[in-house]
Amino acid sequence: MPKPPFASKSRLLDHRFFVLFWHARTFSNGAFMMQGVAIAWQIYELTDDPLDLGLVGLVQFFPVVVLSVLIGQVADRLDRHKVAGFCQVAKALAALALALGSANGWLGRDSMLALLFLSATARAFELPAMQALLPGLVPTVLLPRAIAASAGAQQTAVICGPSLGGLLYGLGPTLVYVVCTVVFIAASVLIGGVQVTRKDAPKPLSVETLFAGFSYILRRPVVFGAVSLDLFAVLLGGVTALLPIYARDILHTGPWALGFLRSAPAVGALTAAIVLARHAITGSAGKIMFAAVGAFGAASLLFALSTSIPMSFLALAIYGAADAVSVVIRLSLVQMRTPHDMLGRVMAVNSMFTGSSGSLGEFRAGVIAAWLGAVPSALIGGIGAIMVMLIWMCAFPQLRRVDSLAPETGAPR
Repeated sequence: MPKPPFASKSRLLDHRFFVLFWHARTFSNGAFMMQGVAIAWQIYELTDDPLDLGLVGLVQFFPVVVLSVLIGQVADRLDRHKVAGFCQVAKALAALALALGSANGWLGRDSMLALLFLSATARAFELPAMQALLPGLVPTVLLPRAIAASAGAQQTAVICGPSLGGLLYGLGPTLVYVVCTVVFIAASVLIGGVQVTRKDAPKPLSVETLFAGFSYILRRPVVFGAVSLDLFAVLLGGVTALLPIYARDILHTGPWALGFLRSAPAVGALTAAIVLARHAITGSAGKIMFAAVGAFGAASLLFALSTSIPMSFLALAIYGAADAVSVVIRLSLVQMRTPHDMLGRVMAVNSMFTGSSGSLGEFRAGVIAAWLGAVPSALIGGIGAIMVMLIWMCAFPQLRRVDSLAPETGAPR
């Protein structure tokens, strides 16, 4: 009798395809973050308008929301690793166009936003496909640790990407975009080597299957509460769009400091992800999630009031650690309670919520900063995130009472 595909493999490093997946995710996210630092600084240098930093977030918001139904179908009906690989190639082409435009002097605000839109569209298709790949790469018992390790890949990228992007920007934006192009291509090669051990035949296309991800989440208060909590907390408490303003106008530094600050949340998040990858949450998961969201809001307030680089870095590191704990719990609840054959559609809806929260949060922060200033924008966001946490504790008592991250009894896997 043949052995099960995951037999005698109790460590994440024993799963070769997971290791390839982890490196591909790290490369892809690192290049995207590196590109983000260059675009934000370059646009702010061109226009000197905080509202344009908000537009950077808004441009990335539209593909996730408008195409969410199509994205879910693609993730469930096509080979997910091929979808992810194609998206890496598309992002490489967009980065190459940014490099050529910077080198030849024709790159302006509108052309940068257009190319960012193309890159963000590819990323919108990539993320649910990558997230839906994960449960097929490791056994269920290792999934919470794999999710934490995957979150660690994201945070490793966010540490290295912005810092490297800020340093390379000193030699010119063209170099940043060329490096991004190469890294995206490397990520496409890595993800191309991944093979999924489980495949499910897609159900016939219908209105029901098109919107199955939405209906699945809405019918489950625990999943809906977790996803919507993340949406509104990050929408209000996000401060990423404000970092160029803080770096240049409040801390009076250059692009190196912007990369340093952009990496700070990832330092905290990576620390949290490493701990969670080694020691999975075994109890009081719902309460821990709410506490993490409260800490996220408090860290936003601390950052808002900071006038020094060390204090800003510390606040952002706490901000990132709190967000990482919330993300690991949310993804574990979603991925371990969703049937594998519709995981792509559910993760597309999840990405719509989380992607829109980050992008709209940047737009929100930029608009309020243009109206009231960067410090009031960050203060309002931090207070708002704490208020969301308190309201959701009352509105979703089922989420507050969640203890274990294990799959629901009898849930199909």
